[in-house]
Amino acid sequence: MGNPKKLLNVLAGNTEKTPPVWMMRQAGRYLPEYREVRKNAGGFLDLCYNPDFATEVTLQPIRRFGFDAAILFADILLVPQAMGMKLWFAEGEGPRLEPVSDLQAIEALKPAEAIHDTLAPVYETVKRLAAELPKETTLIGFAGAPWTVATYMVAGRGSPDQAVARQMMFGDEVAFSRLIDKVTEATIEYLARQVQAGAEVIKLFDSWAGTLSGSYFEKYALKPAVTIATELKRRFPGLPVIGFPRGAGGGYVQFADAGCFDGLALDSSVPAGWARDVLQPKLAVQGNLDPMHLITGGDALENETRRLVDILGEGPFIFNLGHGITPQGKPENVEKMLSVIRG
Repeated sequence: MGNPKKLLNVLAGNTEKTPPVWMMRQAGRYLPEYREVRKNAGGFLDLCYNPDFATEVTLQPIRRFGFDAAILFADILLVPQAMGMKLWFAEGEGPRLEPVSDLQAIEALKPAEAIHDTLAPVYETVKRLAAELPKETTLIGFAGAPWTVATYMVAGRGSPDQAVARQMMFGDEVAFSRLIDKVTEATIEYLARQVQAGAEVIKLFDSWAGTLSGSYFEKYALKPAVTIATELKRRFPGLPVIGFPRGAGGGYVQFADAGCFDGLALDSSVPAGWARDVLQPKLAVQGNLDPMHLITGGDALENETRRLVDILGEGPFIFNLGHGITPQGKPENVEKMLSVIRG
């Protein structure tokens, strides 16, 4: 007899006849009800830090689609903001931070134990969600992985190749390693508070893991993620952790072999057959429909959804996307995807 919560049952290594399903960025701009709340909330950060609004937008896709999991509505850059960095969102351009560029600036960042005052509203949102979600729905807490968060802290913004962060990584390894350590410590404390508030699963998003290679991947993507997962499991025995080293290719095997992850989220480039043969014998896999299908719909959406369920559904499998649903995604295509998975 497995866990009645399907997602937790799969993360425990079991197979569900119908795989549990949720979507990255499932609370978001593709939903008219989200856009309405966003309008009333004001800015994006106002939405993140207001437990009334953040709880509501987290619950919206659960009400509409009955997903098997809800993921806390927040942003990966709340942690650097809580560490003392200035954060703002430029309309149409995404997040901006005032960059840290040397060891002195990095040492001036607040220590892990000083972040909680800023992040208290996020913990309140988790607490409310734990009380309000349907009993069969799993609550996922999350954070950005240290490498991805550090790339924004060094460059002040996102970029496809993370050149600024990699220049510091290669050119001033002492400073960059210190930054990774400080972010790792803060992330552990942040996620521990989410678990204390009611999060049942933790997911670690390393959106830029694919820009690292060789020993740098091991040092700055794998090692910090393992440190975080291991420490959380020490504090909260039995806590499931999902890793997402997007773009890691063969590096997914290193994550699967680390022994501290219960699930791996696969980006859209990971072949399903390879994941079934190489990763799934070791842990649950999650993914990995291309989000573009939720814009275009049609037979391609149905066929690809069915293909993923056929290939991965014989083992521990959580249906998800290879990355977050985009604002252009259509709710009716989400309905169609769900009808194929559940039908």
